[in-house]
Amino acid sequence: MARRGRVKEKQLRLASEPPPRPPRLLRLQVLTDDDLEQMRLGALAVLWDTGVRIDDASSRKMLLATGECREGDGGFIHFGGDLVERALETVAPRIRLYDRTGKLRVDTHGDTLSFSPGRNCVNTLDHSTQEIRPCVLNDIVNIGKVCQALDHIDAVGSLGYPQDVPADEEALVTLKTLAAETIKPIAFIGHDEVETAAMWEFLADSVGGWDALAMKPCGMDLTGPLSPLRVPEETCRRVRFAAERNIPVVCYPALFPGMSGPVTLAGSVVQATVESLAGIVLNQLERPGAPIMAGASILPMDMRQADLAYGSPEYSMAGIVSVQFLEYLGIPSWVGAGCSDAHTVDQQAAAEAGGNMLSAALSGTTFIHNLGMLAGGRTGSIEMLVLADEIAGSVTKYASGVTVDANTIAADVVHRAAADNEFLMDQHTQDNYMGEAWMPRLFQRSDKDAWIEAGRHDMRDRILDKLNDIL
Repeated sequence: MARRGRVKEKQLRLASEPPPRPPRLLRLQVLTDDDLEQMRLGALAVLWDTGVRIDDASSRKMLLATGECREGDGGFIHFGGDLVERALETVAPRIRLYDRTGKLRVDTHGDTLSFSPGRNCVNTLDHSTQEIRPCVLNDIVNIGKVCQALDHIDAVGSLGYPQDVPADEEALVTLKTLAAETIKPIAFIGHDEVETAAMWEFLADSVGGWDALAMKPCGMDLTGPLSPLRVPEETCRRVRFAAERNIPVVCYPALFPGMSGPVTLAGSVVQATVESLAGIVLNQLERPGAPIMAGASILPMDMRQADLAYGSPEYSMAGIVSVQFLEYLGIPSWVGAGCSDAHTVDQQAAAEAGGNMLSAALSGTTFIHNLGMLAGGRTGSIEMLVLADEIAGSVTKYASGVTVDANTIAADVVHRAAADNEFLMDQHTQDNYMGEAWMPRLFQRSDKDAWIEAGRHDMRDRILDKLNDIL
């Protein structure tokens, strides 16, 4: 059966689902349907002609048992196109995350944007001393408190990993520490499948058991392949464990164009998607319909010094293209933004985060992560997280577009208020102003004299004031 027919069947089966793309959210369309189809055919060609190295023996056996894969040298499995297409047919169309009270906080195909910090930075920018130092457990406590307090943070990430905790305990301790400070859903990274299972068990116990967790998941495991074209043993087991329990997992690699994949953006997106698809097929073979997602995993490098370039236009474009391609394939996704290559919260950090967050808001997914990361992902900063939260309010307003109806056209308002210029006092203004205007919490909008009288505080002063109030 042609792909278009299969997609139509899937749409019919999911007729009770809300529309996948809310019309009220703006989006930037980069690729044409012809572009997307060429990329799809390219991905299927790589999956069959080159294959993906599957390190887990049990997973290789499961794939070969389908009769639609063949085994190559060095642990490579060559995936048949029909098998991949069937897996895409059964992937759950959206990912939803809930806080531990049962409130919906993230919906990848919802009608508003959701934001999350990054995870597992090596260093922390100490907001009180401005020292860049190793992350410690108390930093995780502060991150949890800040995430709980910020209005636009809907899911929680650790921003760092505490180096004063034994390595074999760190991931679970980090999860428990965050959970003690916030009820919001937590996106986490375990070091292996055993530790990840223990983390999931902790979350299941916190909401009343595995069935309750599957019904309203309050966490999400982050795992993925290794570029180029390898799915490690523990990733195979984690995507299958998640499917068995019907709980959400993110399967995506970190691909460096020109170093672990093609230097061209389209080629990098195709290879990264191939790597994700290998995990998605395993997940769907274990349990058709299990919730799994991928995302923008293209990390451009500045080849002059081999540094990551989170603030680059290539990073933002990779996010948009990845989201659009994954949507074409029917895979839920998230996108990275709110991050910078700067080492402190300065003008560069604000400019780069503002640009990539606006781009992410127009990408087509509603789930945006990596807020608060500096130094190309090596340093976590709660100052940066507060700044990104403020930007999130602005880009959310922008992405919501313009509502056009009788109330907003307001012809009757013009008729009664224009003659004497009484718009300010008109009831329509009072009823609609708060919905029409975004109100910043930190960005400056006072006149010069009021700013001087208040102490000439700059943006960093206001961020630190807010952090002190929270902490």
